[in-house]
Amino acid sequence: MSSSLNKQLGTTGVLWNLDALYDSTADELLQDDLDLCIQEAELVKDVCAGKMAELEPAVFARTIRRIERIQVNLGRMDTYAFLNFVTDVKNDAAGAFMQKCKEDASLIHRDLVFFDLEWAKMDQESADAFLAADDTAPYRHFLRNIRRYAKHLLSEPEEALLLEIAPVGKESWLTLFEKLMGNLEFGTEKRSEEEVLSDLYDAKREVRHAAAKELTEGLQSQLHLLSHIFNTILAGKMIDDRMRKYDSWIASRNLSNELDDKTVKALVDSTTARYDIVQRYYTIKKDLLGLDELQDYDRYAPLPSLPEELVSWQECKKIVLDGFREFSPQMADIAELFYDQNWIHAPLLEGKRGGAFAHPAVPDANPYVLVNYTGNLRDVSTVAHELGHGIHQYLAKEQGYFNSDTPLVLAETASVFAELLIFHKQLDTIDDPAARKAFVCQKLESIFATVFRQISMNRFEDMIHNSRRDAGEVSTDKLSELWMQSQKDMFGNSVTLGEHYRIWWSYIPHFLHTPGYVYSYAFGELLVLALYNLYLEEGGDFIPKYIQLLKAGGVDSPYELLKPFNIDLNDPTFWQGGLQVIENMLKEVENV
Repeated sequence: MSSSLNKQLGTTGVLWNLDALYDSTADELLQDDLDLCIQEAELVKDVCAGKMAELEPAVFARTIRRIERIQVNLGRMDTYAFLNFVTDVKNDAAGAFMQKCKEDASLIHRDLVFFDLEWAKMDQESADAFLAADDTAPYRHFLRNIRRYAKHLLSEPEEALLLEIAPVGKESWLTLFEKLMGNLEFGTEKRSEEEVLSDLYDAKREVRHAAAKELTEGLQSQLHLLSHIFNTILAGKMIDDRMRKYDSWIASRNLSNELDDKTVKALVDSTTARYDIVQRYYTIKKDLLGLDELQDYDRYAPLPSLPEELVSWQECKKIVLDGFREFSPQMADIAELFYDQNWIHAPLLEGKRGGAFAHPAVPDANPYVLVNYTGNLRDVSTVAHELGHGIHQYLAKEQGYFNSDTPLVLAETASVFAELLIFHKQLDTIDDPAARKAFVCQKLESIFATVFRQISMNRFEDMIHNSRRDAGEVSTDKLSELWMQSQKDMFGNSVTLGEHYRIWWSYIPHFLHTPGYVYSYAFGELLVLALYNLYLEEGGDFIPKYIQLLKAGGVDSPYELLKPFNIDLNDPTFWQGGLQVIENMLKEVENV
């Protein structure tokens, strides 16, 4: 089925070229780069460990640059191993190669752990002298960020030990999860997760119902393992947070995102207070679909007037590039590189990881985008979303490896903004009122998935992490109970959540890979709604400021980077303003 759809859509040959990283897993440069990293890490440690405060500013800055080059090479190897693995997770050799890269990197990181520890705990007077030096100017924010972790760092032997055993700790469990989900087959046709999930958007109710049943049966067959993986990750984070003296499960994520706890609380509280928007919408959708009861597998059903024809890969490319070009020719030119230089992997393939992502790789290479393109309108938005990430990563790479890494909450800005541009581009081409209404509804559902669903998943994470800390291992039934609670809080009585839906927490990778990450989606969506309104007000004057925001990468905190837009992230009314934009879209649907 996948190969015929790929052929129909024109994605069969849309495969990424990883030569900017390495030619193959047998490329001799891999060993050369590894040897260089090992030797350089040993030299840096011999010269600087225990003597950081005594270094001259120029030598200190050179040490940072040397460590950055080591991290670039490790990042290149890690990126290649990961991208090689995710398109063929059933390949034992690809999995073994990725594991080797992780183990090699952990040994090198062990030799460099002294830098963060000595710098973070250096007396303020010495640190200020280094920060004031011209030589360290490009790294000031990076260095200040490390010092924010001072009270959460352990001793050097402890940090070195944790780094050495990391490949057989959390990383190993994550690889197991990826292998399990990549090998899992659903239904009698033994389809992939991506194919089954795609059916939840089918116009035929019996197809959606069958997909829900197949997804549940597949997950149920491995639920004992999935539950164990979840509990292991929960316990590992609990222990790590306890050792590092974080006062809550989310504190380390907020620190990494460079956000105050009160900012995150304002976002979460503002969003949960407006769950009524979700409930009002799905009450309307039930009537629009002519159903007596809206089941969970009906949530993504297309409205009757929504265009059903598949969008070919070439058509999708034209829609996305044209939409970007109308906003910024520079954005379109960068996006075009992803197509022309083969930086995208698009077809459905057996053993390919589900979902979509953009990977920044390293500054001297290029970002890569993975999608599983099935040709529906939602997939067009996904392509725009991931290319938005890719453009952001491409623009930010000029900041260098240490400064190009954008805080997660701003990492979603370009992707969600790109989606919004393409939505308005497509909407402008629709004249039929019923079709326009259906298209707006489809966008509302996408926004709900980014804002309300992500915050409801944040509430689920909050419950399971705290439950693990308060009462020990969380049973499968308890995980399912807390999942249902978080979802019922959001949907109220507008959607009937079937018994099968209880275990749908088990396939969501964000809970495992990046605990606490999901609120970043809501942050990005509501921020973008505000930025888009600003764009409508300012017109062309807005665009240079926006491009500069993307170019800045991670050179400063979100608070500082957003100052040109006069945004106060701690003000609940800011978040309420974004939610009001969503409600205004809902009112258009209610009033038609």
